[in-house]
Amino acid sequence: MSAAKDPAKGQETREKLLDGALRTLTEQGIAKTSARTIAAAAGVNQALVFYHFGSVDELLSAACRHGTEQRVARYRDRLASIGSLSELLSFGREMHEEERAAGHVAVLGQLLAGAQTQPRLAAATAAGLALWIEEIEKVLTRVLGASALGEFTDPVGLARAVAASFVGMELYEGVDSAGTERALVALERLSLLVTAVEDLGPLAQRAVRHRLRRL
Repeated sequence: MSAAKDPAKGQETREKLLDGALRTLTEQGIAKTSARTIAAAAGVNQALVFYHFGSVDELLSAACRHGTEQRVARYRDRLASIGSLSELLSFGREMHEEERAAGHVAVLGQLLAGAQTQPRLAAATAAGLALWIEEIEKVLTRVLGASALGEFTDPVGLARAVAASFVGMELYEGVDSAGTERALVALERLSLLVTAVEDLGPLAQRAVRHRLRRL
């Protein structure tokens, strides 16, 4: 049976190409990412890029989702155990350090750069980010639902704001690491304010809710 007709061999080749695409984005950037460079990174013939994916854009789109699914799966259990906003921010710090060390922040930067001019890549990048947003939304819905401030928040919109903030900080850190650190500290202080409200007694919490409803 030929490699092209062998399902197991075909799947192995696809995975090599997906990993090769992500590695090429990390090491060479979007401008130098081509069928030739991806195939070289994957250790396969470049014709297989088109056989399995049709185009480089389609391969990059699939690689974006493939990479994101792997990363989200890695952190899903940890996200499910988070019980407060401060824990979420602490997790964000840890994840950021790990993702940066592994080169995934660089991949994200290249995907976002390419997405500005390639609609299909933009859609794939958005779909990848949506996987993160979905998990963050679950955490915020759970955490804020039990909070005195829960009725005044929008977990759906807030999840997108959190994701956008962390994406921005991941990219911003490359030009101003001190500024990124200060932004993270500012967010942590905000989470302490929320915690302080949650620690108020029942009468004080009712007063806060009443004031917020009037506003």
